[in-house]
Amino acid sequence: MIPLLILLLAGQTAPPESGAAVLAAPAPPNAVRAFDTPNDAGKSIAITWSAADTLARAWLVERTGPEGPVIVATNKPGETSYLDEEAKDRVRYTYRVAAVADKDTAWSSPTTQVSSAPQLFNTNRVNILIAMVVFFALVVYFIETAKRGRSLFVRRIAGLDAVEEAVGRATEMGRPIVYVPGLGSVADIATIASLNILGEVAKKTAQYDSALLVPNRDPIVYTVAREMVKESYTKAGRPDAFRNDSVFFVTDQQFAYAAAVDGLMVREKPATNFFLGMFWAESLILAETGAQTGAIQIAGTDSVFQLPFFITACDYTLIGEELYAASAYLSREPLLLGSLKGQDYGKMIILAIVVIGSVLLLVSKTPSLAFFGRILDFFNVS
Repeated sequence: MIPLLILLLAGQTAPPESGAAVLAAPAPPNAVRAFDTPNDAGKSIAITWSAADTLARAWLVERTGPEGPVIVATNKPGETSYLDEEAKDRVRYTYRVAAVADKDTAWSSPTTQVSSAPQLFNTNRVNILIAMVVFFALVVYFIETAKRGRSLFVRRIAGLDAVEEAVGRATEMGRPIVYVPGLGSVADIATIASLNILGEVAKKTAQYDSALLVPNRDPIVYTVAREMVKESYTKAGRPDAFRNDSVFFVTDQQFAYAAAVDGLMVREKPATNFFLGMFWAESLILAETGAQTGAIQIAGTDSVFQLPFFITACDYTLIGEELYAASAYLSREPLLLGSLKGQDYGKMIILAIVVIGSVLLLVSKTPSLAFFGRILDFFNVS
């Protein structure tokens, strides 16, 4: 009776069972560090620590700042780091980490004060900087080479070689040329490329005194196309030959526009049709109608879904990047031609790096040649 009373006064209702394990209190984590996350845009502080023992069932991360102490994270036993992305820039904080085991919590000492700030330069992207410098150096070199009058080789593109023949055919037959700059907006790269080609085609129509019809779906594209055609006629020395109604706006409705262009081709019986730019489901409708009128058709788009229809229904088709290279191919302007050659050589360098990187990745798997992995880390290949 007396031993039981003693246990009650001591706060125990019964003696511990024989053989029961008594859990020791966890030790606090050590080597707790808090530092501004490198190579980021700010508002981020990294906290790391090492486990003093294996008793911790969880880790608590506490942040102390102007708002007071706040528990910002609860990590699992194996997670010995945390990225605090709720920190404010240039506000000083201290952190401490606790090891938790059952009902016991052991806190580390607070870290020194730390604040976050954005970095001006990301050192992990040095390879991108080097690539940009090499790329722009190539472009500038080839532009200057073209300006000095040296001939730069560009592979033959049949569809662009046929432009002069197509314009000449329209002149001989006394029929107009229909140029469709696509259905996209002026923000689309394919539309911009198409407008550049339109300028070169307009120069040739001015020289050959051919009629040019440019129906537009987008009001902004219409405005730009009208000015480009007018400028091309002026550069060709035929400003008087430009007609204001040759470039016109039709409608912004997709299939209404396609129907209007189809009607134009059926009525006017053009000798040549150009379909260059962004196209969708109306591509086959336009190309098939043009083929039935007997016109020479030159098409081009960067949409892989519409290319099969143009290839089937048109005489010549510019595939993918041939559309972007067309303005440089036709005009032979040093600025455009040098940019084109610089891009081509840049792609060749990228392809060579991919091949060499693949070989180094295979070689680095050999333990005796593991140092090749450092090269892969620099280029972020692995």
